[in-house]
Amino acid sequence: MAATDTARSAVRPFGLRMAQRRRLGHALVHLALLAGVLLMFIPLAWTIATSLKKPGEVFLFPPTFIPSEIIWRNYIDAVTAIPFFRYLWNTCIITGVSIFGKVISVMLVAFAFARLRWWGRDTLFLIMLATLMLPPHVTLIPQFILFKSLGWINTFLPLIVPQFFGGPWLTFLVRQFLLTLPRELDDAARIDGCSSFGLFWRIILPLARPAMLIVVIFVFNNTWNEFLLPLIYLQSQEKFTLALGLRMFQGEASTSWHLLMAASLLTMLPVLLLFFAAQKHFMQGIVFTGVKG
Repeated sequence: MAATDTARSAVRPFGLRMAQRRRLGHALVHLALLAGVLLMFIPLAWTIATSLKKPGEVFLFPPTFIPSEIIWRNYIDAVTAIPFFRYLWNTCIITGVSIFGKVISVMLVAFAFARLRWWGRDTLFLIMLATLMLPPHVTLIPQFILFKSLGWINTFLPLIVPQFFGGPWLTFLVRQFLLTLPRELDDAARIDGCSSFGLFWRIILPLARPAMLIVVIFVFNNTWNEFLLPLIYLQSQEKFTLALGLRMFQGEASTSWHLLMAASLLTMLPVLLLFFAAQKHFMQGIVFTGVKG
């Protein structure tokens, strides 16, 4: 008995030291993550501070982070210096139609790959995944030649029509989610005389709303912030998107950085609101890619 007590007394301090080391490790990890968050927040904080400064205060040296006087009128001047609301309307049209086309096409293609049995399905799915390894910039010139031959240059069609033909990444993501739904649902619907489209519309689509929301979030984020494709296909100023409008604003008023920062924050606001409102579903997009397949 004495030997047992001696062993316990010898082990207990070591156990306390291990627990303390574990808590210290967790504290260091959280401090490192907090430092990373603060480091990533610096550009956004600087943008907010610059958008509220006077024009001459932007170029002070050494620079000042906190404005000497908060100028809220910078936001009003920013939307009047350029046709901001025209660019906003163009961006909303392109984004809205792109979301509609992408959701319809991705859901249909993912349903065919996940729930239907047909010859060559797996081979075609692998070929589709192989296109992910092809950089999108490689196809810019062939696509431009195609759209130019169709007379689509300086229209919204090159930015909208491709969205109705799905996409490998989002199709893979939704397919992985659909594979988690029980197969017994398909068998029960078939016994009741449900067709393939009826199975998709009445059974699968209502259950796939989380995946549809993920598609909406990703398409909105990518389309709203797209700069390269509108730069290539849009030529008239009245058809510019917000991304192009900000670049033109910077070129025309390169010294008005306070107005540029204000316009950039207004452009960024819908994306930030969407992320914070659907943060849980945005994180689920990463989880969907890791389920069984």
